[in-house]
Amino acid sequence: MSNYKVKLHKIKAFAFDVDGVLTNGDIICLPENGDLLRTFDSKDGLGMRIAYMCGYHLAIITGGRSQSIYKRFYPVLAHEVIMDAQDKLPVFEDYCKRNNFAPEEVVYVGDDLPDIPVLQRCGLAVCPADAVEEVKAVSDYISHRPGGKGCVRDIIEQVLKVQGKWNLNPALYQAWRHNIDEEFHKMYGKK
Repeated sequence: MSNYKVKLHKIKAFAFDVDGVLTNGDIICLPENGDLLRTFDSKDGLGMRIAYMCGYHLAIITGGRSQSIYKRFYPVLAHEVIMDAQDKLPVFEDYCKRNNFAPEEVVYVGDDLPDIPVLQRCGLAVCPADAVEEVKAVSDYISHRPGGKGCVRDIIEQVLKVQGKWNLNPALYQAWRHNIDEEFHKMYGKK
């Protein structure tokens, strides 16, 4: 594992897997309709919001297909949600190209075998404490936090702190949250 802290200065964007990174990996399948339920950590969510407010681009790249994933992250926590990504490397490369990011400017957080090609290509490869051993072997940084329990917040805080952007102005947060909530309500018809 290299000294990952030197890479923190170059980061402009974050991309995350979902299951095992933003969740603990547990999935409940409802017997009535087969919907899949996941739980998410609110501290990870606030870290994502602060990064979003500070101008970082956030993306979800997941093999999952549930509309609940899309609804959880877009537009409140991520600029884009890419689902059903069975081969994540071309998806990641397309994401970088479309958004004018060099792969070296993107943190990717993954926890399992399908994430390895992206972890080997991105600028800062991160995994949760409970990632599989093969992922740990290719990661620049192994969070002390497990998936779904703060590993996302951990790396976001580190990047923003080293770049001097880790703070929360309550008035700015309230205004930003109001605007983003209005967009969410327009999209999903909730008030």
